[in-house]
Order: sequence, then C-alpha cells, then structure tokens
Amino acid sequence: MTASPLLDVRDLTVAFGRRPPAVRGVSFTVAPGQRLGLIGESGSGKTVTSLAIMGLLPDYARVTGSIRLGDAELVGRSDRSMAEVRGDEITMIFQEPMTALDPTMRCGRQVAEVLRLHAGAEAGPARERVLAMLAEVGFDDPERVADSYPHQLSGGQRQRVVTAMALINSPDLVICDEPTTALDVTVQARVLQVLDRVLTLENAACLFITHDLAVVSQLCSDILVMLDGEIVEAGSTAEIFDAPQHPYTRGLVATARLDLVPPGGRLPTVDDFYTRPAEGAR
Repeated sequence: MTASPLLDVRDLTVAFGRRPPAVRGVSFTVAPGQRLGLIGESGSGKTVTSLAIMGLLPDYARVTGSIRLGDAELVGRSDRSMAEVRGDEITMIFQEPMTALDPTMRCGRQVAEVLRLHAGAEAGPARERVLAMLAEVGFDDPERVADSYPHQLSGGQRQRVVTAMALINSPDLVICDEPTTALDVTVQARVLQVLDRVLTLENAACLFITHDLAVVSQLCSDILVMLDGEIVEAGSTAEIFDAPQHPYTRGLVATARLDLVPPGGRLPTVDDFYTRPAEGAR
C-alpha cells in the first residue's frame, strides 16, 4: 500500500493584481521523508509556490487550488492558524540568513525562542536542546555560537544557525529556498552536507528550491522543473540527468555538466537548448 503524501499540492494558481498568474495549475506531492528538488530560473514561480505553502503571500495575492498538509487544507486558513503550523510542522530556510536572524539578539536565544513558542520549553531545558541542535548542525563550539550575535559569525555559520532554527522542533517538512546561493562553493558544500545529515537525523521531508541542478542533485532523490509558472518536467534525479525530456531541462542538465565543455570552449547555456516561445504563443 502506498503511504499518503505528507504534502499534496493540487492545481495551485497564484496571481497578483491584473498580471498573468505567477503560478499556473501546479500539482505535486511530497512523501514523508522525501527530498524533492524544485528547480527553475528566477521568476519561474518556485519561490511563490513555497510562500503559498507557508501562507506568507501578501493579502492581495489570489490563491486557488489546494495545499493539503496531511489531512489539513492550508489554502484559506487564517494567519493565526498558519502561525501554529509554521515553525512546527513546516519550516523554511531562506537564501539570506540575516533576513531570518535578529541582529540585536544572541543566536542561541533566537533558536530557543522557536522552541519555546511551539514546544513551551522552559529556559533550562531549552538551552540544553539549543546546544545539542547547534552541535547537530556541525558546530564544535555550540556554547560560543549560542552566545554570539549574528554579525560575529560568518555567512556559512549563520546559515547553519538558521538550519538549527528550522529543525529545532523536528518539523515534518523543511522548505529550503536557495539556502546556499549566497555562499562560496566550499561553504556551500559544507552547508549541504550538514543539511543532508540533519534532515536524516530528524527524519524530515525537504522541498529544496534552487536554480542550480548540480546543487539539488547532491541532496534530492526527485526533481520538479519549473518554467514560466508551470511544472514542465518531473522525475527522479537519475531520470532528469540521464534522459531529460523538455528542451529547458536539457539545457539545465548541460550547464550542470562541466565535462561537456570542449578544451578552450564555453559552457553551454540553457538558451543553446531552449528558445522561449513568443509572448502570447504559450
């Protein structure tokens, strides 16, 4: 028997004002513990999709379709109701950790606030859990990190603190929105390794959003390809790399494979494989 999905998105459409919908008829599921990559260029609709799941879109956004977390429908829920879900059942790791961290508050206290808000932990046990969580995300000196302000840490260290915040309550689903884009390659690899290990320890599902197929392939078993607000291809990571079907996906795969570059040649771009249809011809 196939297990029920943890997250079930059906015919999701999001529009702002009179502009064409930013997301059109998107459907996908995330199984418990699954790692699903959502990849696409800037403006493709992937971040709007994640914000719709989190209930973080502005009031003027028109959202139709269905987003079910287990048996609960999320579309149309009040902010107060969604606040009980965010940070507990679903959490999000953003691209720039300084947007998620209060520069005037020590990092340990910020992680503890998430724990106290949803789990009601008191100061002593919360501190112990925070230090344990900071150790889980790869800090050898969790006491120092807990007592540091965000500006006293490097970008990679701040992203690991945000990862600790996202996982402190053992959520069912973690949404990662370009969490390594602002980091250099070496730090990026470290953060991905930490995320992979902690997701496994917490048995959490992950929706990983990025424009970089090479990055998502390191973490995810399955991939959705998004273009102009629609899912244009879906499959396992192996299927996407070995036999991409959509021209846009073939371009993404080509740019992710450095071995395709001839000596003295240039790296292929998506435009070598995919020509965007003229406006109104889609």
